[in-house]
Amino acid sequence: MTTQTNTASLSLSSILPLAFAAVLGFAIITITGHVQAQGLHDAAHDVRHATGFPCH
Repeated sequence: MTTQTNTASLSLSSILPLAFAAVLGFAIITITGHVQAQGLHDAAHDVRHATGFPCH
């Protein structure tokens, strides 16, 4: 009879994507919190035109 023990070990390869996602999310929230509403509208409007999505 053998017993296997699974331990949760966090390696750099599993922490790095999590840290990157957290920093990216924090940056997006911080930037959008400080930009003017018209600036957000213009950025979204330009993206819609660039992707060919009808917005008018």
